[in-house]
Amino acid sequence: MNNKIQHIVVLGGGAAGWLSAGLLAAEHPKKKITLIESANIAISGVGEGTWPSMRNTLKRIGIEEIDFIRHCDASFKQGSKFINWRNINIGENYYHPFMTPEGYLETDLHAYWQHHASTQKYADAVNMQSFVCQAALAPKQLHTPEYAAVTNYGYHLDAGKFATFLKHHCVKKLNVHHIIDDVIEVKNSHDDYIHSLTTIKHGDIDGDLFIDCTGARARLIGEHYGATLITQEHILFNNSAIAAHLPYNDNQQEIASATLSTAQPHGWIWDIGLPSRRGIGYTYSDKYCDEQTAVNTLKSYAALSVGEEVAEQIQTRKLSFIPGYRTQFWVKNCVAVGMSQGFIEPLEASALAMVELSISMLSEQMPQNRTHMDLLAKRFNERFSYRWQRVIDFLKLHYILSERDDSQYWRDIKKPSSIPTRLNELLAIWQYQPPSRFDLIENEEVFPSASYQYVLYGMGFHTQNTTAENTFNNSKVGQYFYQQNREKIAKYLQGLPTNRALLNQLLNNKA
Repeated sequence: MNNKIQHIVVLGGGAAGWLSAGLLAAEHPKKKITLIESANIAISGVGEGTWPSMRNTLKRIGIEEIDFIRHCDASFKQGSKFINWRNINIGENYYHPFMTPEGYLETDLHAYWQHHASTQKYADAVNMQSFVCQAALAPKQLHTPEYAAVTNYGYHLDAGKFATFLKHHCVKKLNVHHIIDDVIEVKNSHDDYIHSLTTIKHGDIDGDLFIDCTGARARLIGEHYGATLITQEHILFNNSAIAAHLPYNDNQQEIASATLSTAQPHGWIWDIGLPSRRGIGYTYSDKYCDEQTAVNTLKSYAALSVGEEVAEQIQTRKLSFIPGYRTQFWVKNCVAVGMSQGFIEPLEASALAMVELSISMLSEQMPQNRTHMDLLAKRFNERFSYRWQRVIDFLKLHYILSERDDSQYWRDIKKPSSIPTRLNELLAIWQYQPPSRFDLIENEEVFPSASYQYVLYGMGFHTQNTTAENTFNNSKVGQYFYQQNREKIAKYLQGLPTNRALLNQLLNNKA
């Protein structure tokens, strides 16, 4: 059959559903977009951190940045700070900033750092953004145009408010048809393509293309089409989280410019700063730690900044998940986006980024008909299988380089048997040369080689020989970019406002 794609049905709301509906409606205005969500299913509300790519996504959907910040309690994120991942010494930390090293496309600055500046932390020596984050500064000034940046940035946001904001924009501005109902049956045509979704109140909803945003249930891709979950618990152990909201001590307390990730005996704690509150959570493995121990650990962490009395009163909620991804993400005329595609711990905030990558590829390569769809499905499945594997490799890298030996959890998660083959091969190569673009061959890698460098050398990894040291007068070029970074540090620390100050100015200017 050669059916044209005229009606796209998104099943499930939340950030994944509304981002999907919004981008498709904005970029394919002649197609009908319908989103069906149940009033009886709460959204997961995970994923309070984004990558810089979210700026372009929001812009493509037609959202003004100040409106997004106001309605989603959003702040600026410039990277992640990893605390006590290498060891448990007081003050041990490193940054994974969003900006690449100075001269990243022109030289190997790692070579200069290793030979001439290794007494400094790697991120500090090659990039000024760690200093900006340490000072809780904003990534731009008041008069910088929306979505433009002085330093590269993404966002921290309230996930529930984000979904509500997207819903309002999609329905009011992009003419997305919104149906609140429960799907009780999925009907196929004779060729096994989905023909319609049967709802309780609205009957059959016909469609040509169906987007599964039903979360871990995977109502269409999993339950209907049988695409099973490939568990990754043997690589990434964490399968549980305790989450909580934490108040500021006062309404002018500084807002962190990076996600704080503090390693713990059985996992790690995230700490995200929003304008009105902090969001914290303990991600752990229930095979090594029970729920009450996890709650106590999180409250002890909170007490360090807000005191024991406030920490004891915080309300926590438990989240459970199976780390892994589906065998297929696109079957017939069904595409999985979000947690229906897969989910792993939020160590590098990859959840919303994978949503963006998925729906961007679908929007830019929208199938014209069923024949075209089958060809695109094969490519989509190959691309996202690769991407999930690379995300898992990158997250695993954070663990296996650790010197921590304070629990069985840390001893087990570093065992060679838990390390993916491809990551082992890369580690062997990186003993002799730093991560480069030749190690990561996809046009749109989830994490560039710079990200691997920040984690490797932040965790104390040593590359024995740097092949570029004496190539093309690399030492002089490295010295030039190293000095450029020194000068930028002083300039940016003096010229950028704090996160709190800029957000106050932006919100007060458009009250």
